[in-house]
Amino acid sequence: MSPIDFDTSQVLVGGVWRRAAGGRTLPLVNPSDGSALAQIARASAADVDAAVAAAQAALDGPWGALGATERGRLLLQMSTLVLAQADELARLEALDVGKPLKQGRADAVALARYLEFYGGAADKVMGQTIPFANGYTAFSLREPHGVTAHIVPWNYPMQIIGRSVGAALAMGNACVLKPAEEACLTALAFARIAQQAGLPAGALGVVPGLGEEAGAALAAHPGVRHISFTGSVAVGALIQAAAAKNAVPVTLELGGKSPQIVFADADLDAALPFLVNAGIQNAGQTCSAASRVLVERPVFDAVVARMAERYRALRIGPALSDPDVGPLISARQLELVQGYMALVRESGLHIAGEAALPAGLPALGCYVAPMLVADVNPAHRLAQEEIFGPVQAVIPFEGEAQALTIANGTPYGLVAGVWTRDGGRALRMARKLQCGQVFVNNYGAGGGIELPFGGVKHSGHGREKGFEALYGFSVLKTVAIKHD
Repeated sequence: MSPIDFDTSQVLVGGVWRRAAGGRTLPLVNPSDGSALAQIARASAADVDAAVAAAQAALDGPWGALGATERGRLLLQMSTLVLAQADELARLEALDVGKPLKQGRADAVALARYLEFYGGAADKVMGQTIPFANGYTAFSLREPHGVTAHIVPWNYPMQIIGRSVGAALAMGNACVLKPAEEACLTALAFARIAQQAGLPAGALGVVPGLGEEAGAALAAHPGVRHISFTGSVAVGALIQAAAAKNAVPVTLELGGKSPQIVFADADLDAALPFLVNAGIQNAGQTCSAASRVLVERPVFDAVVARMAERYRALRIGPALSDPDVGPLISARQLELVQGYMALVRESGLHIAGEAALPAGLPALGCYVAPMLVADVNPAHRLAQEEIFGPVQAVIPFEGEAQALTIANGTPYGLVAGVWTRDGGRALRMARKLQCGQVFVNNYGAGGGIELPFGGVKHSGHGREKGFEALYGFSVLKTVAIKHD
């Protein structure tokens, strides 16, 4: 009996679930044991054309006719339905991504919260009146772009759908969603929930498939007026190049090599759970993972010892067993991460703490033992490159200036954490860190649905979450009326 109670092998176009053009499919593999999980549609450029046309028809018809309040009510209804189905969504995410059940449920709750936030905000995004010359009245309006494309990665499908599709729908755009071919289940389930809530046909289309086929066709489609992409730097560059040919704005949330900076005066008891959890959550497959931990010299040995103790106690196992760390998403990702772990050993770096793989794990599961590496040179590849696996580099520093040099010394700039009891130092660091978010004496702020999120440098540009996402998913129009 299949663990999934709906047909996963279809695209959603114009409110109708159907086979992809040509009837082709792709396999989904359960990363916990390597078993066949489902078949998904392999959408083509023809399917993308149809989805974009249906989205435009929805804008020209019933979806475009709805006011902001009605759009908000639909999103609130979707939020209610997501919460009612949170356990099932968590199970699907665990099967599909390899994410522990508790993390899958947290993501389902976050999806509901995004929809709730944007549902409540839909009728509260306002223009301005503008002081201008005598005899004129001037004002600005916020209007939808039109058809927006949402190319979503495999690591956090529900959360990223919530923050991008939720915001785009709130502003009145019609969305075409291309989920990652490695993890489509919750995207497909979400689309069904949107239909249950009464979202007009065509306002949301879903075209699963390969990035180089469906994703490339969507990014280059002349009917798309805005693109939201989360993924690798290399693919982000391709998306941006394709969008440039149509003069289309792009929101890019790309990689990260985010530091947590621990000063000697920090509350270590408060910091330690964050230092480890932010590195191993979702098996380290998180753009904002704290893969670098910078520790001031006087407390360096103590912090490393306490982090290592936590590493040795980590439980690893299949996603449905709700471990601390589940499998990586795929055999390909496993090979990449194992390559970095081999580099650690070949370089003679100090492995301060390492979890143990338990006996009896499924042979075809994509498991690695999380690794804590101490005394890493800031210029080493381990401290410069995004690993996207549960490997943390601990780097010593002396004083604020060196901490900033190391923290800012990578191509990335997504998130940073600062741990100190000194308020002045916290503000100085927050102002000088080159990144999109800084957390002081915490990391991640529980998801921070309301907090604008995005990066600088190779971590991308544009902002999602909070009201900034609504501004990004809208076009500012200025109206000047001469009446005297």
